[in-house]
Amino acid sequence: MASRSLGGLSGSRGGGGGGGGKKSLSARNAAVERRNLITVCRFSVKTLIDRSCFETIDDSSPEFNNFAAILEQILTHRLKGQVTWFGYESPRSFWDYIRVACRKVSQSCICSIENMENVSSSRAKGRAWIRVALMEKHLSEYISTALRDFKTTRRFYEDGAIVLGEEANMLAGMLLGLNAIDFSFCLKGEGLDGNFPAVIDYTPYLKFTQSSDSISSDEEELRTLGSSGSESSTPENVGPPFIMDENSWFNKCKRVKQKYQLTLEQKGYLEELLRLRENQLSESVSQNKILLQRIEDSDLAHKLEKEQLEYIIVELQDQLKSYQSLDQLSAEVSLSQSSLDPGPSQEGDGKQDTLNSISEGKEDTPSLLGLCGSLTSVASYKSLTSLKSNDYLASPTTEMTSPGLTPS
Repeated sequence: MASRSLGGLSGSRGGGGGGGGKKSLSARNAAVERRNLITVCRFSVKTLIDRSCFETIDDSSPEFNNFAAILEQILTHRLKGQVTWFGYESPRSFWDYIRVACRKVSQSCICSIENMENVSSSRAKGRAWIRVALMEKHLSEYISTALRDFKTTRRFYEDGAIVLGEEANMLAGMLLGLNAIDFSFCLKGEGLDGNFPAVIDYTPYLKFTQSSDSISSDEEELRTLGSSGSESSTPENVGPPFIMDENSWFNKCKRVKQKYQLTLEQKGYLEELLRLRENQLSESVSQNKILLQRIEDSDLAHKLEKEQLEYIIVELQDQLKSYQSLDQLSAEVSLSQSSLDPGPSQEGDGKQDTLNSISEGKEDTPSLLGLCGSLTSVASYKSLTSLKSNDYLASPTTEMTSPGLTPS
């Protein structure tokens, strides 16, 4: 009984440990699957960019077909099924998710793909969307918009999906480089057939280069194995483990030559662009010097003009002062003449007319007042009028009443 109880206890413990091991194993497998898909997607994007340098990418390109299969596998990774009325779960395509999550994209092609007549199945519409988005150079924008709608993404995918993990941001960044490629697709070809799932070809990305040390060690092992057996079974010539035919070498040489020609063309273009930029820089420098010289000349002319105007203002102020003293003197003379000869004074009138004509000939005071500003104002004329009316009107009466000037 004790042995049975111990056996049951150990069995229960073993069962618990087995459950934990299964969970850790499933988590590891899911992580490896996500990492493999993201890594292969990065390689496929690089191969597409390299191939686009030599030829146009279309439906016949194996690099594109592989990329489309990888992207389809990523978007269908852990995609939830659609539950029917009877409780059964039917498989669902990634187009159902893209159709809902990418409607907020400006100038979206979702409606046009929905209305395509020759595309009926959901999988075919998803493949058509990939081609149209690549031709519009908006595939990265579509994926980024869909991933930002986390609520919709959560509704369509299970836990552990690539679009719900940290790899989703890497996916959007990878697809951004495809905007530099000009794609050309036919939306009526066999690539849109939704009856068969997409299969990824991993062979272009699996490369193993054996070092010379390992090759020699393999040869030694083969020789030792041959010597241990019969002498007739000893291989006479042991060649390298891999042999490359002439076609592969010719294709590699052709690719290198094409890359070299492309590099030469880019070099010539960059040199021509550099020469044009240098010419533009020299022209702009010369124009800058001319503009600086013009600014200096204009500053010097403004200084000279300012000095001339200051000199003219000083001269006009002096002339204005002389005109004011002359007007005051003429007023005094006229008042004195009128006080001395109140009778017929034709000579005085002639002198007065002469002085008036002189003053009228020099009547520039209003313009001088407008030019000089605050230096001379109309108040000076008012003060002159007050002087004429107050001070100089009293002097003739005193002179008339003086005993020396009384008439005999």
